[in-house]
Amino acid sequence: MSTGHSRGPIGAVEKMFIELNGARQGMFITRSDPSCPVLLYLHGGMPDFFLNEKYPTGLEQFFTMVWWEQRGSGMSYQPRAPQDLITVDQLIDDTLALSDHLRRRFRQERIYLMGHSGGTFLGIQAAARAPELFHAYIGVAQISHQMESEVLAYRYMLLECRKRGYHQLAKKLQRCPVTSEEGTPAAYLRVRDVAMHRLGIGTMHTMTSVLSGIFLPSLRCRHYSVGERVRLWAAKARSGASVVWDAMLATDLRRQVTEVGVPVHFLHGVHDYTCSYTLARSYFEGITAPAKGFYSFQDSAHSPIFEEPQRTQQIVRDDILQGTTTLADD
Repeated sequence: MSTGHSRGPIGAVEKMFIELNGARQGMFITRSDPSCPVLLYLHGGMPDFFLNEKYPTGLEQFFTMVWWEQRGSGMSYQPRAPQDLITVDQLIDDTLALSDHLRRRFRQERIYLMGHSGGTFLGIQAAARAPELFHAYIGVAQISHQMESEVLAYRYMLLECRKRGYHQLAKKLQRCPVTSEEGTPAAYLRVRDVAMHRLGIGTMHTMTSVLSGIFLPSLRCRHYSVGERVRLWAAKARSGASVVWDAMLATDLRRQVTEVGVPVHFLHGVHDYTCSYTLARSYFEGITAPAKGFYSFQDSAHSPIFEEPQRTQQIVRDDILQGTTTLADD
């Protein structure tokens, strides 16, 4: 295990590397109070710790935050390791191994688990598999059936591009239709992020550019070395939407994970088409859990914890940490 420390707007930052199931993996740990409970954060298609500096979530007020960069991503990316050998089961095993490590290190019987986007695909399965490790599961932009979500997103984007006069984008989308039978063509994946951000249904409702909204802030993150910034994007270029994208498309969590043995909280932006808001609500209704709450964010797309941090903090303080759902949607 190796560590390094620095300070910034989000308080003390520890960069740490440990061996998880035979692979060296990196993470950032931020906290303001050593007595706070631990929250393990599972990122989606690429690590997004760097967004916490530009769009502070404030979650360090309540938790020791562990921003893990998963096998095949960011600081944990190994260029010579074959990405196609990384499986969903392996990533879930890594999640559980890290959760157990954090329990021992911080001397806590249970921790909190939060997944965002693709991280929710792993997170809800991990929570269902080993509820004894966790206080609660928090799904931010929860995946339900990603293939169906992509079909809905494609139809919406094609229609909206035509309505708004984005004719070149509409033509590109029209040339690469998305269907349940044919899946997501490579040409669609190349235009997907551009179209989603142009339409306000991507990372954030007000973020219209991947370049200015994500790429440049990642390069300015002083907690990364130059080599780590390169690996962040090399991993993204190699894995695309997700290192386990095909498995995500093939899996319907509405059938596979219907019961979770800890409280479940879904936080979802109403403008989100990256992971369908409508499908997430439907999935939520079918889940059995000791307690559950669905929280709609009216001014958010795919990242409500970054887009509406004050509302997120209120939900954490008054519901999640109290084991209640008083602020959830009716």
